[in-house]
Formats: sequence, structure tokens, C-alpha cells
Amino acid sequence: MNIFQRNAIGKNQLTAKQILTDPILFLAFGFGSGLAKKAPGTFGTVAAIPMYCLFAQTDLWLYSVLTVLVTVAGIWICGLAAEKLGEHDYGGIVWDEIAGLLITMWLVPFTWQTLTAGFVLFRLFDIIKPWPIRWIDQKVHGGLGIMLDDVLAGIFAAAVLWLLQSYAAVGFE
Repeated sequence: MNIFQRNAIGKNQLTAKQILTDPILFLAFGFGSGLAKKAPGTFGTVAAIPMYCLFAQTDLWLYSVLTVLVTVAGIWICGLAAEKLGEHDYGGIVWDEIAGLLITMWLVPFTWQTLTAGFVLFRLFDIIKPWPIRWIDQKVHGGLGIMLDDVLAGIFAAAVLWLLQSYAAVGFE
């Protein structure tokens, strides 16, 4: 059983090897995690965990700079990847999920409980896409459109996570 795509990818019919050997596509596909046949967004969010764990070891200002860089670079990375694939917001483009998880976890202290809750909240907001996330997903195109809905999902998840962590006795510490 193979969990990775073997078929041609995108309208331009790229192979998995082409994606893994092209630096832009490799990043856009979340270091290869976006090649998962099912739930590539979830696999892309899982791929964000080591990056988050690394960033979480830094001061808040450096975490902030790194997260903004990942997000801003993502506009370019995702836009170029969509062009190379010949398809807007192909499901395997998961750099936006990486940025979304980093945004979700931005202002909460690292614990495995906050990471688990943040992961679940981000995936819920990314999948359900409440207003205005769904509207942006449908109306904004290019690299900005690919990134923006996940940035908003990350902000929504971060707000809920921060409220849970700050006000509810849910055992996050």
C-alpha cells in the first residue's frame, strides 16, 4: 500500500520525482508531505510540527520574524508552484498549512497539549472554512489566495487556542 501519489500531478502532468527535485515545488509540497494521496493538508500540517518545534525554542521576536518570513515567502512559493503545476491551489500545495500552524501557535507557550489543540483547531478552521475564509478561498487567486485562507484559519485557530489557554481550565500547563 502506497500513501503517495504515483499519477501525474497537476494539469502539467508532473511526476513525484519532478516535485521532489525542484526546490520550489519541494517547499510548496511541504517537503514532500503534499504528495499524500489522501488528506495532503493534514500531512502538510504534520510536516509543520518539526519546524514549529524548532521555532518554539527561540524568543518571541525571532519566532515572529520567522513566521512572517515563512508566510510572505509562501505567497511567492505557492504562486510559482501553481504556475508550474498549471493549476491554482492544487491540494498538494501545503506550504500554506505550514504557515497556518505557525500562526496558530504564535502566542501560546509550547506544550504538547497546546500543540495538539492548535493542530486540531487549525485543521478544523481550514477544512470548515467559515466566513470570510471560504469567500477568500473562492475569490482571491494566485499565491496570495493560496496563502490567505490558511493565514485566516491560523488566526481564527490562534484566537480560540489563546482563549482556551488563557481562560479555561483545560490543563494546558
